Amino acid sequence: MTFRFTRRDSIKLGAGVGAAALLGSTALRAEIPTYDATEPDLPIEDGAALRVLRPSKFVAGDEELFNQNSQAFTAATGVDVRIDYEGWEDLRPKLAVAANVGQGPDIALAWSDDPHKFVDSCLDLTDVAEYLGEKYGGWYPLAERYGTNGGRWIAMPMGASGGRVVYRKSIINEAGYDAVPGDVDGFLQMNQKLAAMGKPGGLALGNAVGDGNAWCNWLVWAFGGAMVDENDQVIINSPETIEALKYGKALYDTFIPGTLSWLDPSNNKAYLAGELSWTQNGISIYYAAKNSEDAAVKAIAEDTYHSRMPIGPVGMTTERCLMVNAMVLNYTPYPNAAKRYLQFMMEHEQYDQWLTAAIGYWGHPLKAYEASEIWSVDPKHEAFKSVIADSLWDGYKGSIGEASAAVLSDFVVVNMVASVCAGQATPEEAAAEAERRAKRYYRG
Repeated sequence: MTFRFTRRDSIKLGAGVGAAALLGSTALRAEIPTYDATEPDLPIEDGAALRVLRPSKFVAGDEELFNQNSQAFTAATGVDVRIDYEGWEDLRPKLAVAANVGQGPDIALAWSDDPHKFVDSCLDLTDVAEYLGEKYGGWYPLAERYGTNGGRWIAMPMGASGGRVVYRKSIINEAGYDAVPGDVDGFLQMNQKLAAMGKPGGLALGNAVGDGNAWCNWLVWAFGGAMVDENDQVIINSPETIEALKYGKALYDTFIPGTLSWLDPSNNKAYLAGELSWTQNGISIYYAAKNSEDAAVKAIAEDTYHSRMPIGPVGMTTERCLMVNAMVLNYTPYPNAAKRYLQFMMEHEQYDQWLTAAIGYWGHPLKAYEASEIWSVDPKHEAFKSVIADSLWDGYKGSIGEASAAVLSDFVVVNMVASVCAGQATPEEAAAEAERRAKRYYRG
């Protein structure tokens, strides 16, 4: 799906119009604290036009406000903007082709550590990133980790979807629980009861960019496993990983049938169809149910609550988030226009409305947006407020780079967990195979 905004489309709005004027009834949602910062000097090139590649929406407000903010940028600057929306699984190959041939989108909203696979193709965004950080209270450490490489900003994290437990409170109560247990043993016991009641949960085990990677990495980390150590030495084949896989198999045995082939939309559909008592997801399920015209689905929204994923033997939270990490391809003939566009989209007047329209589906990377009213207007949003502040990173405990990005995009962890759940490998065999595959990318 492609949207294109031209100056002719936007001229009726008037030169220099702000997003608030464009959006009409969508008023600014909160007073976001800002601090003095020196705006970078980036004169836009004559005749500039931009093509933006980004993932397709999971909540309608994301796309609507992204499009409207882009149109506001066109109205303010005269820069035509074309937006290409791609399916989540199609985004990586599209980006890879563009980076390798040096032709395609000027800006790509990539996944998490994907820009680190194409460092030589990334325009330096340090000036804009430092300005935004100074103005909006700083970047969360995880955002800075994903955005920087070798001391420079190669990408700009725009938001992240976090994996939280999404559950039907009435069903959990029926099983004898007031809330989802916060420890893995209690969590498994609850799910065994739910399965015995004929009201199971389910998690994606296909090569799902968001959901499969989210819970499978949570699982390994919760038991103290990791793909690599602090020196990027592969350590996935460990007693901790094997214990995680044993637990994962026990948890899988409580799932609804069919999860081995689930991709990112699958659990959303099953939950909204009333087939699941719980899953792990972003806030998109609640968003879809709350905005549905179907009374039965709206009733599911009323019954839907969110909680953090349970803590394992490692003794700390081990959730993962899926970062939208914007990079400017350095072949663009309009680098200043591209930087200005990203700056514009992250400024309060635009960003808070985007955050609000998506009800926090893409959690904020800049600390000032903790003050957004989206986190307090509905108590069911609050579990997602700290997505970027609390999550671990892909390639934990090591560095983010080409190897961690390759292991993630090759679904090494997801395939390891899925092979055990499917009965195709023992935990020991699966961990050894994951080690073999990971060492193809982590050399030395």
